[in-house]
Amino acid sequence: MSWIQHLRSAQEFLKVGDEVEAVILTLDRDERKMSLGIKQLKEDPWEAIDAKYPIGSKHNAKVRNFTNFGVFVELEEGVDGLIHISDLSWTKKVKHPSEFTQVGAPIDVIVLDIDKENRRLSLGHKQLEENPWDVFEEKYTVGSIHTGKITELMEKGAVVALDENVEGFATPKHLVKEDGTQAQQGEELPFKVIEFNKDSKRIILSHSRTYEDPQREEKKAAAKKAAPRAKKDEAPKIENVAASTTLGDIDVLAELKAKMEKGE
Repeated sequence: MSWIQHLRSAQEFLKVGDEVEAVILTLDRDERKMSLGIKQLKEDPWEAIDAKYPIGSKHNAKVRNFTNFGVFVELEEGVDGLIHISDLSWTKKVKHPSEFTQVGAPIDVIVLDIDKENRRLSLGHKQLEENPWDVFEEKYTVGSIHTGKITELMEKGAVVALDENVEGFATPKHLVKEDGTQAQQGEELPFKVIEFNKDSKRIILSHSRTYEDPQREEKKAAAKKAAPRAKKDEAPKIENVAASTTLGDIDVLAELKAKMEKGE
């Protein structure tokens, strides 16, 4: 009836009383039966899919529906594709596609792979832009401090929104403020980067380290300053008694010198 694979019933394509053109597929004169086809009136779009939708090509599609793992889109009648949830955004952690788009909405895509046998295209959306994590690697270095806003609080910690729509994560012990209270959702605070992983796209942050670390350095400096120092003008004490010279030794040396001068 149609090259479209996701038709749930004939009513989605035809209504009772509609006039359509059809192609005779089989004819059984004895049984007085024939089978007809409608989609055969049009060329199968998958026959030339490699030429029309080559890998790396960019297209505009329409969101058909979505599941927990991705978004199903339609590029044209009979040509569907899937955008995996991990290929929607470089920076935003999308828990469900409904957070990112909606059914019927247009969306730009790029072809990542072609499965001609199963008539399915693997598509990407984030790949339309350069990977910003190459830049983040230089900006969010370990030890650097940035202003972030707590956008979500969970039992294991908090999601912190930084610049460029990138998100970081802070565990509860790193959300303790200098006055001892716990940081709350919606607060904007300075955060120190304590871990950066480009491959897993993970930034671990700490607010408490922004004031704890300077305090540690101040204590070290104070302790070093308070440590006693040896005076420069203090002469070292001679511990080796055998190496010291006595008055008796001096008299013997003087007598020996006098005899040598007389030629004795």
